[in-house]
Amino acid sequence: MKHAPTHPLRCGIVGASGYAGAELLAILAAHPCAEIVGLFGSSRKAEEGAPTAADLFPRFESLPVGALKVEPFSVDAAKALELDAIFLATPHELSHEVARALVDAGILVLDLSAAFRLSDRAVFEKNYGFAHEHADLLAEAVYGLAEFNAEAIAEARLVAVPGCYPTASILAILPLVEAGLVDTTRPAIVDATSGVSGAGRKAETKSLFCEVSMQAYGVFKHRHRPEIAEHAGIATIFTPHLGCYDRGILATVHLDLVPGTTEAAVRAAYEAAYGDRPFVRMLKPGRWPSVAAVERTNFCDIGFMLETTAHGTHLIVESAIDNLVKGAAGQAVQCMNIRFGLPEATGFLPATTPALAIAGGAS
Repeated sequence: MKHAPTHPLRCGIVGASGYAGAELLAILAAHPCAEIVGLFGSSRKAEEGAPTAADLFPRFESLPVGALKVEPFSVDAAKALELDAIFLATPHELSHEVARALVDAGILVLDLSAAFRLSDRAVFEKNYGFAHEHADLLAEAVYGLAEFNAEAIAEARLVAVPGCYPTASILAILPLVEAGLVDTTRPAIVDATSGVSGAGRKAETKSLFCEVSMQAYGVFKHRHRPEIAEHAGIATIFTPHLGCYDRGILATVHLDLVPGTTEAAVRAAYEAAYGDRPFVRMLKPGRWPSVAAVERTNFCDIGFMLETTAHGTHLIVESAIDNLVKGAAGQAVQCMNIRFGLPEATGFLPATTPALAIAGGAS
């Protein structure tokens, strides 16, 4: 078991001007064992200047982190900071380009892009439009679903932080697949709705206040479909939807269960997977997750109901997360905690504050 660090973890964020980057900044600023020593824009050029975090996000005004400048990014600039961990809230292409050099420099890389989430290079190229040139690093990368991969994360040099839709979907599906309760000859059907922040901060007509509407997109071809299928262990039909709200994901999953599966068996499988996990909350029978209940938290709420008929046993399970926290920044910090021997809820839940913070060692 790893020992907790005796010094503040020196952290850098690339892509600090985006929504996930801003969420990382907020979480790490309150983290008792982290020190933010570098902020970078994923595409900002030197001639554009270096705005402060507060210039980009006024909610940081008057806070110490608000004065930090978002500098142009380069690998050399990151290496010069002697980082313990770097968070890449960047386009897939940039993560693919720079991860090798950062890993070789001895920096823990927590990649929030999809550059290292899929094990099959052909599937990656089909879904992301460019060839993956780092087969060795792809094989080494650890999928950062903390509830299932904590042991591997604890030894990782590169963590591929799961996507937001896959996080909500896999947490709902995987315990039942692993328990052998799902008829895996039938696909999982996932219908999920995300807030507009899931599309990023770039300006697009469909994301404008007067244009945004509840609608499906990426039907049968969304990039997260193969990620869900690979890491949930079951073929998946995935339909994402854009919701008329700023943040959060609600996923509704349909599964066909093996004959004879009972509600008690389903609940037992979930309890076995999540009974000692701090961020997955199994709701009482008859209660269903909501986006409001998880907004701005690192929780995933799960509720389910099954029905047995002459046609078989069908399960409907719903999960809710905040796409920017458990679906991105929060999950990345959760993985960082595991990697450096901290309780995984450090920085989120006060009861887990380690001694380093009491000693005043972290800023």
